Order: sequence, then structure tokens, then C-alpha cells
Amino acid sequence: MSTTRQHPPGDLGREPDGAGEASAAPADRQWRTISLRGASGIVPMARDFARQALYDWGWLPAAGADRRAAAEDVLLVVSELVTNACLHAGGPEELRIACTPKVLRVEVVDQGAGEPAPRTPHRAGRPGGHGMFIVQRLCLDWGVTRAPDAPGKTVWAELAAPA
Repeated sequence: MSTTRQHPPGDLGREPDGAGEASAAPADRQWRTISLRGASGIVPMARDFARQALYDWGWLPAAGADRRAAAEDVLLVVSELVTNACLHAGGPEELRIACTPKVLRVEVVDQGAGEPAPRTPHRAGRPGGHGMFIVQRLCLDWGVTRAPDAPGKTVWAELAAPA
């Protein structure tokens, strides 16, 4: 899994500056953004935001087990990335979610200097440290982007859209 590539296979890239909650970018690409800076109950707020996007984009209500599993995977990845930002980066600044017919991209922006990585060796029985391992297992790809002239980073992950 990548941790440095700017734009992964889905090539959704970053939301254009100044875009609102739902970008009017190409018809097959939809963006949702929420500010999490200074909010309380950040993880449930992020999950609720992601769940609403999944409803709006037709992933929910799920018609079958595969669609239900895909939606649950997205919510789990959102939870893990936001939790990591809370624990290791002073809290998330923003959550962005983009959707195309084939790929869903989750981005969490924070001001942390650290580099997320799955704990190795992974030990299932050891408490904590499973977040990025879960993200790595559920996603097509994931990574970190940094602006050269600004602090912080964006941790992104991409999941396959249900068939």
C-alpha cells in the first residue's frame, strides 16, 4: 500500500478550494466536506456525515449483503482515520468524502507531523494499534499527502464502490 503517492488509482485528488458541501465538479464525481475543527463527539459526527453521504449517493439503504458490507467498510474506515487524527495529530480539521461510480475516497486533514503506518508486526491480541492495519486491509489504496508550504497532512483512503 502506498503512503506517498499524490493521487491513487481512482485519481479523485483533492477537492477544489472554495467548493461547498457538494461540489458541482464532473457529473460522475461528487464531494462532501465537513469541518471537524474544535467539535465535540468528532467520531460519531464523522460517521453520521459519511452515512448521510452514502444515503445520498445510493449506497444505503443496502439492497444486499455486498452493498451493506461496502457501506459498513466505509464507515469503519472513516472512524479509524478520524480516531487516528484525534489520538496522534491533535484532532482532525476536516473530513472529505468523494464518490465516483467505481471508487469512494475518504480524506482526513489534520495538523500533525507524524506519518501513519500499520503496526508491524501486527498482533491481533494486542490492544490498540489496529487502525491503519484495518484501513490497509479494507481499502484499494491509502496514503498521505502534504503541502510543501503548510503544516499538517491529508490521510486518504479509497474503497471500491459496490457492484
